[in-house]
Amino acid sequence: MSDNKELERWVSVLSRADLPVLKQTARDLAELREDEDRLTAGSIANVIARDPMMTVKLLRYLQQHKHRVQTAEVVQVEQALLMLGVEPFFNNVSPQPVAEEMLRSHIVALPPMLRVIHRSHRASEYAKDWAVRLRDLHYEEVRIAALLHDISEILMWCFAPDQMLKIRDMQQKDKALRSRDVQQQVLGFALADLQKELALQWGLPELLLILMNDSSANQPRVRNVVLAVNLARHSANGWDDAALPDDYKDIGELLRIPAAQVMVMLEAEAGIACDLSNPH
Repeated sequence: MSDNKELERWVSVLSRADLPVLKQTARDLAELREDEDRLTAGSIANVIARDPMMTVKLLRYLQQHKHRVQTAEVVQVEQALLMLGVEPFFNNVSPQPVAEEMLRSHIVALPPMLRVIHRSHRASEYAKDWAVRLRDLHYEEVRIAALLHDISEILMWCFAPDQMLKIRDMQQKDKALRSRDVQQQVLGFALADLQKELALQWGLPELLLILMNDSSANQPRVRNVVLAVNLARHSANGWDDAALPDDYKDIGELLRIPAAQVMVMLEAEAGIACDLSNPH
């Protein structure tokens, strides 16, 4: 654990907290529970797949309650549900509290929080698509790593909205400010450091820790996650963002295709991407 007291405090707060989920997730899970014909591990996994908070909530619970005989780490959501059981899942991993309700008194923080979730979902779709293209049979692991890459940012929007708004405002006023420096100034630590400590404290699967670690980007699967997160982040600013040409080049190297082909591929998908399930 870090010797940063403020970082330690937030790791403790978020480790004790009942993590929120999206209103749509709570609604969809409630509907599934009422419909026995549709209630399967697969149908539940499809709902959870769109919500990084519900995904990490399930994985955290499973890691904290795993059987002694369990030797293999579980990363995939459907696999986690099959191991846990549908009824125990509903009894122990409640789709409450609801993030939108948590931010009712800080409603101005809701749109930026939802944007990070939408961006995370986009990143997860890109990562999965590229993993399939690269014939990665365990593409779901890569998808989840991309989905959870910015989970600490999402959670801090829910639990520390005033500070996150201050960070956003400072960066909007001065575009040259580095995110890490502003976070350090306002929070006392960087969100990436919080993410690392939470993942360790919650005992998340080792594979996820590796896939979410940007410093291991020389590994193809980690590179996939990093590039998917970058593309989602930059394209969220508009498809004319200055960083995108470099993204196309890097993605082309990953997929072993020309950057121009990447651009055509993404432009063709852009209309679809815009219609991806919006988390709110």
